[in-house]
Amino acid sequence: MAQARILIVDDDPNIVRFIQVNLKSSGHEVFVAANGAEAVRLVKEEKPDLVLLDVRMPVMDGFEACRRIREQSTVPIIMVSADRDVNDKVKCLEIGADYYMTKPFSIDELLARVAAALRRTRGN
Repeated sequence: MAQARILIVDDDPNIVRFIQVNLKSSGHEVFVAANGAEAVRLVKEEKPDLVLLDVRMPVMDGFEACRRIREQSTVPIIMVSADRDVNDKVKCLEIGADYYMTKPFSIDELLARVAAALRRTRGN
């Protein structure tokens, strides 16, 4: 599969680094936002192929960021959160997320979900 442009949105630098290293080693171009407001701006400016979006962040949480991204884009959104509350999972899917992954997660599962979302949106 061709390289994708992926936006990682998380305020935890350790999580960002972990995901970033693995996505880059899989051949993807990666850029980062530390909060939801920055993510909304970057989606508009950079037109990523996929967004990995944390739920709990400062400035603007992932719920609001997802809503705002959906107003301007159909980019696949994978929500990533330590929260295991089924109501939050349902809420994320209802406001426009494509997947919801709970931290901690297997990097292999994340990479597989990224590949599946990209296949679907790219028609491969």
